Amino acid sequence: MNFEKLDGVAARYEEVGELLMDPAVTGSPDRYRDLMKEYKRLTPVVEKYREYMAAQKDADEARSLMEEAGLERDFREMVEAQYAESREKLEKYGEELKILLLPKDPNDEKNVIIEIRGGAGGEESALFAASLMRMYLMYAETRRWKTEVLNLNETELGGVKEASFSVEGEGAYSRLKYESGVHRVQRVPETESQGRIHTSTATVAVLPEADEVELEIDPGDLQIDTYRASGAGGQHVNKTESAIRITYLPTGLVVECQDERSQYKNKDKAMKILRSRLYEQKISEQNEAIASERRLQVGTGSRSERIRTYNFPQGRVTDHRIGLTLYKIDAIMNGALDELIDALITFAEAEKLRESEG
Repeated sequence: MNFEKLDGVAARYEEVGELLMDPAVTGSPDRYRDLMKEYKRLTPVVEKYREYMAAQKDADEARSLMEEAGLERDFREMVEAQYAESREKLEKYGEELKILLLPKDPNDEKNVIIEIRGGAGGEESALFAASLMRMYLMYAETRRWKTEVLNLNETELGGVKEASFSVEGEGAYSRLKYESGVHRVQRVPETESQGRIHTSTATVAVLPEADEVELEIDPGDLQIDTYRASGAGGQHVNKTESAIRITYLPTGLVVECQDERSQYKNKDKAMKILRSRLYEQKISEQNEAIASERRLQVGTGSRSERIRTYNFPQGRVTDHRIGLTLYKIDAIMNGALDELIDALITFAEAEKLRESEG
């Protein structure tokens, strides 16, 4: 255990706690926000370190007593039990501290933009994309995260050709980042008259939301076009040129938004999506060299990688990256994703720990 590093973390924690009470800091919203983020990030490490040190003290005291001569049998047995319990705690807290000290993804505390597109399977894939969108919106609700639909292109039957929505809340990216990839569904479509099982896919992309400060975009690099909204229907469809298409000229990346009646609101939402896509590309390029040198890990796979299968006839959901199958498809489709996500996080942490110790 690196006690020198942990002592430094604990000292910084105390220092930040004092700074948060300094009037000069409380009067500066930006500095106060940054220090509060650091304080919240350090809190679980320091709390676990204190638990570790308390267990170490208990173990030392018990060992000292055990070394004394003439202890009554009952008292000695009690001390030995305390020593064994303290040693178990030390081992447990030590492993937890190793995980807490692993390098964190700098995007983990960011809000996200989720993009969902129907893939192979025609109308059934669009209906599946709509089911996935509903699943994520319900999951966000269980965690009390705020969501906003940025763009929605629906089909006549209520499917989703493509959709983008933002999710704002503590740790949104840290939990949702594992959802990027190809999701596959096996079920009897509503449009199937003979009861045959079809296989369809939808693609999910989870983008960390980028602040304007993090990514400056030259207005001269943008081509902004307006057009009439199109889709399955609605009062404002095809009546006004409120829909926005933004082309990022250096790369040809195109973002469209037609969800709002207001051209200005659509432009703001389209810029939000564009900024996040460009930020993700920037992060991907930075990580590409590292990723090419290591085995594909959870959370680093490309969007073309099939990550999960939802088999309705058998009532199961299988995550192919970690070989986990859960027979609770209805609950999962209603937003009960924590068991899947917790398993993915545990696997990713174990991989990082193995690499750091290797």
